[in-house]
Parts: sequence; structure tokens; C-alpha cells
Amino acid sequence: MNSRVLLVEDDRDEGELLQGLLARRGHGAVLFDRPEAALAALAEGEWDAVITDVRMAGLSGIELCAQVRAAHPEVPVVMITGQADVETAVAALRAGAWDFVTKPINADAIELAVTRAVEHRRTRGEVRRLRQALAAVRPVAGIVGDSAPIRAVSELVNRVADGDAMVLITGESGTGKELVARAIHDLGPRKAEPFVAVNCGAVPANLLESELFGHVKGAFTDARRDRPGLFVQAGAGTIFLDELGEMPAEMQVKLLRVLQERTVRPVGGDDELPFVARVVCATNRDLETEVEEGRFRQDLYYRVNVVTLEVPPLRTRGSDVLLLAHHFLKRIGERTGKAVTSISPEAARKLLDYDWPGNVRELENGIERAVALAQVSEIGVDDLPAKIRDHQSARLVITGDDPAELVTMAEMERRYVRRVLEACGGNKTQAAKVLGMDRRSLYRRLEEPGPDA
Repeated sequence: MNSRVLLVEDDRDEGELLQGLLARRGHGAVLFDRPEAALAALAEGEWDAVITDVRMAGLSGIELCAQVRAAHPEVPVVMITGQADVETAVAALRAGAWDFVTKPINADAIELAVTRAVEHRRTRGEVRRLRQALAAVRPVAGIVGDSAPIRAVSELVNRVADGDAMVLITGESGTGKELVARAIHDLGPRKAEPFVAVNCGAVPANLLESELFGHVKGAFTDARRDRPGLFVQAGAGTIFLDELGEMPAEMQVKLLRVLQERTVRPVGGDDELPFVARVVCATNRDLETEVEEGRFRQDLYYRVNVVTLEVPPLRTRGSDVLLLAHHFLKRIGERTGKAVTSISPEAARKLLDYDWPGNVRELENGIERAVALAQVSEIGVDDLPAKIRDHQSARLVITGDDPAELVTMAEMERRYVRRVLEACGGNKTQAAKVLGMDRRSLYRRLEEPGPDA
């Protein structure tokens, strides 16, 4: 794993044996036979871990550990002892040791201890870096992240915000499409005007026309007065049509006319009312495929798809997971008054390893649950939802000897399809080309339930 380990052992022969053992296991250990020289080297460079014998001439391993922890608390210390007694173990833990291994040294035991220590150091360093990045970053109207895919989204938001062109925001459910729509509104000249959002899939088909275009008194049984629709209510602001792909076919025809004429006719009315709001749409469906299969009008698709802005899934955003987790942690803490302020390195690793099928919405819910269950100021692995805590990495094992690690052909295909989609930044058209299949076949693969479904 290309680690840099500081090894302290006053018995040169034993030290060189251990140094060679670690080298064969992928750890670059630099040997010091005097604790004082090791402390000086530690102060001058970056080290992933310290390994020290307990019994040494002069400064003992316990005393060395205490000094390392005081001066460099981020560097874990693994102690080696020939005395496997409770007193030595307690002294090591009090000095701040990360782990300790007893002599005679077992190669697997020392490798495990050192590997865990290095991973702890690196994960804690990454958490610290991300906290600093979160403090420094100035999110675009609530869009939090520093990954290349989300930077591309922010750049495009800034480019389209000042105009009036229709924008179609695409992306999986839970990726934050409404946040992006609000960012377009808030960064543009309409920011002082209303932002009106409607979920086209949540309003019953028989009420959607009245909701969008309004109605006149007596148009139907409960229409006791004239009511302007959302297109008019938005004024000079922005109307956001979320989940446009869920809109019934008969409403698609009426919406197309409204967008072409820039006027609406209330249900039961005779007059056309002009509207001036900017229209932004969003969908989690592939509208090109919907058009091909006859579920979405081609002319409406071309009308709304002037500028396409694709919001990437969370699994393609790398360390943004931790940036968002700390963002939610701070916000939830302020709202609930509960003093949970950090995430343990082990829990952070679980968050990074998880696939996030529910995207940002699932992450926020997971952090809220963890805050509710946390008994100390730091979220631990046990506070996370079971499906995150127990998630197994999606790496493909094709040469292993353990049958428990191997998967079915169907599962291997499913993982590979998702890996290609991730490599393509969530671009389904590009992923389909790489896989040698059409978009409809790709969608079928993505919609197939996994082995745990």
C-alpha cells in the first residue's frame, strides 16, 4: 500500500528482520535503533505509522508512544511487547497506543495491525482535509461538493443562470435536481421573484391541469372562485416542473401548446392569460428512450430540452460523500441541538465504500439517523443504518480461491455495468456505447434487482 512507517527497535538484528517482513507485505519501514533519533525524524517528515518495541535502553516504548501522541496525535503507534500481561497492555493504551502485538511476532498479525493503523491515519487525514475544504468552499446556492462532476454542474449553472433558455435537469432520484433548479433561479436576474415548484408525478392527472393553468369559478364542483395556476403565480420568477417524464400524455399536448404560445387557458375559461416565468424542468427518466417507446412526445422533448444539465449520482462523486455528510451533520446538529460534531474514520470509510442507490437524499437520511442514535459526540460505525454498515465492496473477485468471495455471472454483469456507468460520469448514452448496447438495454440492466433485493 506504499506506506511510510517509522520502526524503532534497539536490537538491530530483530529490527532488520521486522523491516524485511514489512517490506514483503508492502510497507516501507525505516529502521531506527535509538528512540531519540526516531522522534527527530518524525518531526521532519510525514509518516503513516510508528512501530516500536516496548523494552529499549534509555527511552522506553511506552514513553516514546506518549511523546509521539503528544507531538503528533494523528500518527498511530503500534507497540511490540514480549510480555503479554494486562499491566503492559494498560500502560500501552494509556500512552495512546493504537494497537500492540506480542512476541514472537506473527507475520499476519503485524501486517494486520500496521495496515489498520495506516488506513486509520489516512482516513483521518482525509476527513480533516475535507472539513477544511467544507469550511473554505462557497457552495452555489446549497450545492455542496468539490468533485469534477459537481464542479461541471456548478459551472453550467453559472453559465445558464443569466439567460431565459429552458433547462432540462436530468439525474437519478435523490441527486438534488431541485437544488440545481433553485441555484439557476437564485443566481439569475429573477432571484427576487417567486420560485414555484410542482412535482408532475405527485399531482393526480385530473387535477394537474387546474394546478398548472388555473380554473375559473364553476369549472367543476369545488371551483367556488377563480384561481390562477402556477404558471401565472410564478410571475416573473421561475416555474420548476419536476418529474416531467411522469406527466400524462394528454397533459403533454397541453403543456406543449402553453410553452409554444407563452399563454395559459384556465380550466373552464375562454381567455388566454400570458405568463412571463422562466420554465425549468427535471426528470429521472431517459426521455430519449421514452420518446422512442412512445411514452413521451418528441415535439415536447425538443421544446424543453434547450439546455440539458445532468446531475451526477453520488457514487460517482468520490470524497463529496464526506463533504456532504459533514454538511448535513452540522445542519442537523444546529436544528436538533444535539452535540454530534464528527464522524469516526471507520464510519467515514463505510460511507465512502457504500454505493448510495438513493443518492444525496439517502445520505442525508442516514446521517440524521446516525445523529439520533449517537451516544457520544462522534458518529461511529454502529450508528449507521445496517445496509451501510454491512455493505460489502462491489469489487470483482475473479481469481480468488474462496468460493464465498465469488459471485454469479448475473451479479458480475450488474456490477460491471454500474462500474462502466460510474467511469462515464453517469452519462448513460456514453456508457451504453462502451458496453455495446442500446440505452433501453442499459436501463433494463440498471433496473434489475440485485441479489439482496
